[in-house]
Amino acid sequence: MFRVKTSFRLFAFGRGPLLLALLGMAACSTGEESQPVVMASATVFEGARLIAGDGGQVIEDAAFVIEDGRFTEVGRRGEVNVPEGAGMVDLNGKTVVPAFINAHMHLSDTREERISQLRQNAYYGSALVVSLGSDAGDVAFSVRDETIPGVARSLTAGRGITRPEPGRSEVPYWINTEEEARAAVQELAERGVDIVKVWVDDRSGQYEKLTPQLYGAIIDEAHQHDLLVTAHIWNLEDAKGLLRAGIDAFAHGVRDQDVDEEFLRLIQGRPDLVYVPNLPDPGIARDLSWLSGTVAPDELGQLQESTTDRPEVQEAFGIQARNLARVNEVGVRVAFGTDGSSPWAAHLEMEDMVSAGMTPAEVIVAATQSSADLMGLDDSGTIAVGNSADFIVLDGNPLEDIANTRLISMVYLRGSEVDREGLSAQLLAASNSGG
Repeated sequence: MFRVKTSFRLFAFGRGPLLLALLGMAACSTGEESQPVVMASATVFEGARLIAGDGGQVIEDAAFVIEDGRFTEVGRRGEVNVPEGAGMVDLNGKTVVPAFINAHMHLSDTREERISQLRQNAYYGSALVVSLGSDAGDVAFSVRDETIPGVARSLTAGRGITRPEPGRSEVPYWINTEEEARAAVQELAERGVDIVKVWVDDRSGQYEKLTPQLYGAIIDEAHQHDLLVTAHIWNLEDAKGLLRAGIDAFAHGVRDQDVDEEFLRLIQGRPDLVYVPNLPDPGIARDLSWLSGTVAPDELGQLQESTTDRPEVQEAFGIQARNLARVNEVGVRVAFGTDGSSPWAAHLEMEDMVSAGMTPAEVIVAATQSSADLMGLDDSGTIAVGNSADFIVLDGNPLEDIANTRLISMVYLRGSEVDREGLSAQLLAASNSGG
């Protein structure tokens, strides 16, 4: 089954005909010439429609002030205190939303490529991404602890935990006993991971999967170390077992069948649980022309050809879409993640979440505030006084059409504008030169 979002991940990690071009893009995108535009010590932005990310009322003709990389005033134009001598940015006709927080990605273990991926995530409007369970070595932790201009921040789950999967991946901890489960969590706690990731999946019958006794030990040990646990799942029955064991988040929705009333009762009984749907390819033809700023014409043509109407894929999408709709209807907190490493998949995921039945306003909250809350980020995810000034300036209103999140005029991270034009030029030049 072909997934558009997954296909981007495969290209980015070295499979498929676009390998050389994309590796070239990754190498060039870390160049010194791509630097953020630094603002004055205080700057006021006026005139935009402001969607704060908290689900509250939209502010028309808004004004907000940034000092030292943080929001210090947010309100209507003429009603905020503007420091004397502040710079001014006119945003009349624009819409401002918080930069996205992607709670499920998989990033490279090499420093140069990882930073390149994070820079490209910034280009497409993400302020922070969480690399979920496939990080070996020290790079994920060292990059997490740095603040790199013009680059999205990252968190890491380090190595995830699963049963032995020979031939598939050797990065996760392979466990068969409760003692091994607890030891893995203890090592992760010592490393200072931001969340624990488990896989509960037999990979279509290829492997044994984590039993309730094993994932129960993982969850119990993680909670003793004040760590949350998120689960890769496939089957409804596994999701129910994880809920009974105290799981904190799902990194995917239920995929094998429509959820039932028992599942909904269980999940409603866990008011703090977070559901990250991570929807699959919907199996429809899409217009990908909006990727032309970072993808050269030849590669973009190949991607465009892959997006066709496929009824069998649409059927699989329908299961997960209906499950998301039901979970959202009963009030479960929905957050946001895309899997893979594609920097632009966030925009596809948001479109898919709306097609599943969520409103654009709900999806924006999921991709900002709810993901920030999941990861314990108390200064990110919304446009509010005291928060990091991470936001996107759009040329369209995403509340009218969620696809307008792609109409990016500017991205600001920590109060500085990302040099999207410079990065675009680097990526396209690298692709045209063959890397």
